[in-house]
Amino acid sequence: MAKINVRSPYFVNLSTTNLTSAQIEIDIYFGSVNASWQSTPQYTLVSTAVNGKVNFEISELIKDYITALFDGSFPTSPVTDSESTTIFVDYKTTETLSSGSPVATEVLGLRAFYGYGYFEDGVNPQLAVATLQSNLSILRNNDEVFTIPVDNTNIGKVEFLLNGAVVNTQSPLSSPDIEDQIQYFQNLNSGSKFNCDQVKIFQSNPALTVSVDIIKYEKCKYTPYKLTFINKYGAYQEIWMFANSKLILNTTEEKYKSNILTNGTYNTNNPQIKILTKNGNQRLTLNSDFYPESNNVVFEELFLSDKVWIYYGGQTLAVNIESKTFNYKTSITDGLINYTIDVSFAFDTINNIR
Repeated sequence: MAKINVRSPYFVNLSTTNLTSAQIEIDIYFGSVNASWQSTPQYTLVSTAVNGKVNFEISELIKDYITALFDGSFPTSPVTDSESTTIFVDYKTTETLSSGSPVATEVLGLRAFYGYGYFEDGVNPQLAVATLQSNLSILRNNDEVFTIPVDNTNIGKVEFLLNGAVVNTQSPLSSPDIEDQIQYFQNLNSGSKFNCDQVKIFQSNPALTVSVDIIKYEKCKYTPYKLTFINKYGAYQEIWMFANSKLILNTTEEKYKSNILTNGTYNTNNPQIKILTKNGNQRLTLNSDFYPESNNVVFEELFLSDKVWIYYGGQTLAVNIESKTFNYKTSITDGLINYTIDVSFAFDTINNIR
């Protein structure tokens, strides 16, 4: 099934001879794929043809239906709608011609992911790979569980190896539900962690094997922080920040000047300039410590992500990346590669939700 990456445009192009106008109906839903058109679209768009052509862009409409909320645990089947980063899309086009009967076409079971393509990927990027992360090495915090996102419709198995020997083999789910089509493989066996230094993902179409090296980071003298973000493939991915961090509080306030005069006098303990509202927002400066150059792509996708969380103080909390410039580093130019990233907590410090 074709893919829609909803953070990039997805065009439905119509160019039938004698086309005067066209309509598209869009049905967006969770669960299993519809066997036929359901006639319950969320959107109906109509456009007049220009030079016999009509172009509809639909990804922005679909994006609104993917909530993608991460609660600290990687989704496992059955995945809830709120944590899913995927959704099914059907659409039906009806082309009105200057002569002859309207032409109707139905397209069922498009898979929409909360991902994106780059300019170089061209129109309607597919990103048709099984391993839904760009890096082929993972820095794992000591003995913490690590996670690899995979498109479970395109793999045969996943092997975990230690010193070249297979220590665990896992198979993809057979669930037809769109929420389950990204599967998160971890070094867990019946809930117990096991050690490994390499993972092999056996992709089905085209047939190939992707190897991911697992590097254990053991020298951490600071409190490490784990960031989880949605990557370019529309999957949750994690990255550790191992080095020193700094927490700061920025405050904002609104003031007004009050009349404190009473019976011709005033109390000097009563301020004339009062604070109407005051709140704050905490910001963390994080340092990655030394990463291999091949992980530059992970930091790039972290900077480009609009959904990021941090495990902080025993909770998973939403943050925003405040750093606006990413300077690509190389081992030749920079030697050891460390990245500094500013994040702000995505909420006010004082609870003002009313």
